Amino acid sequence: MGKCLYLEGASGISGDMTVASLLDLGGNQEKLAKVLQSLPMHHEFHYHTARAKSYGIEGCAFNVHCHDHHHDHHHEHDHDHPHDHDHHHHEHRNLSDVIEIIRKADMTDRAAALAEKIFYIVARAEAKAHGCGISEVHFHEVGAVDSIVDIVAAAVLIDDLDITDCVVQSLAEGSGYVTCQHGKLPVPVPAVLNIAEMHGITLKTTSANGEMVTPTGIAIAAALRTSEVLPAEYKIEKVGIGVGKRDFGHANILRAMLIKPTDQPRNSEVLVMECNIDDCSGEMLGLALEKLLQAGALDVHYTPCFMKKNRPGYQMQVIAPAELAEKLEYLIFENTTTIGIRRYPVQRSCMQRQNIKVTTPFGQVDAKKCCWQDIVRIYPEFESVKEIAGKNGAAFKTVFDAVVKAALEL
Repeated sequence: MGKCLYLEGASGISGDMTVASLLDLGGNQEKLAKVLQSLPMHHEFHYHTARAKSYGIEGCAFNVHCHDHHHDHHHEHDHDHPHDHDHHHHEHRNLSDVIEIIRKADMTDRAAALAEKIFYIVARAEAKAHGCGISEVHFHEVGAVDSIVDIVAAAVLIDDLDITDCVVQSLAEGSGYVTCQHGKLPVPVPAVLNIAEMHGITLKTTSANGEMVTPTGIAIAAALRTSEVLPAEYKIEKVGIGVGKRDFGHANILRAMLIKPTDQPRNSEVLVMECNIDDCSGEMLGLALEKLLQAGALDVHYTPCFMKKNRPGYQMQVIAPAELAEKLEYLIFENTTTIGIRRYPVQRSCMQRQNIKVTTPFGQVDAKKCCWQDIVRIYPEFESVKEIAGKNGAAFKTVFDAVVKAALEL
């Protein structure tokens, strides 16, 4: 299995800060240099990395400098980005031009696929903002040299670090206005809003003046994110810090953490408690099951059986942590008619489980992601599917299948 990345968006996110944080995590600089040198437009830029500080916090800074071709135009979205690079005018590129550049570069198939996915996310957002198809837009921001470098670099480093899962809870955004070719635009800018809407990413408005979330940055987050919920318990294996350039009155950093969930042990010892019941109503049995689960039982079920004198009855089986045995036994005696309970320890193996949200044409649906070694399964949550199906007037199975399909694409 690959690694899990947590991108903490307390200071927003941008492309260069993401690349810097991944380099600080230990991404291979030689591999990155080789890929960037292989880009067909490598003569249009140069870059460097350096140690930097923001409000006393040290991290890595990634700087791309575009070579000036003596033009004096502005990018479509030259927003005075909080983390942007040196902007100069270059030829207008559309999405197909960018994809061709990626496919000619010397990188792995996985890195190339991720870079293309990120560009498609930006392209759809820009197309929606301008009211046309993605193939029709010559959107400068996605075609700008620095954006190509940022996105390709991020994809290469994600692949190098073997990151397969990513948690993004929310992204802090500033306020006010930014200046672009069309005049002043309110923060968040249209492309950022569109990506947040299309991919269900939570934005958290702050009092900081300026743009803390760039289209490139949120597109990378959207492409990587597999969950918006952190595990209840986790170990931090490594921290990488990417330092931004703007001063928002606080540390302008992106913290990228490699984490390992610890709240779902794969192997554990539990107790099984059993009793046979032949003189208890269905209502009582139902209430007993409900109370046992509320009290912490891991599982409760009934199995039809025949008892003494061929009387039909039920065998109750409760699986629970050993420390809850006395409490649960009391509930069994209190809420059923049994006069005896047997119990024995058993070993169980559990897949690692994580609550996620899956984006479908009907909206976001809760699901459970379960992993065991290289086995990964996504299980839609019944209540969530039921709710979304009702809101959309769709059949339950239609929404359920849409969740499974979207999960497989992830």
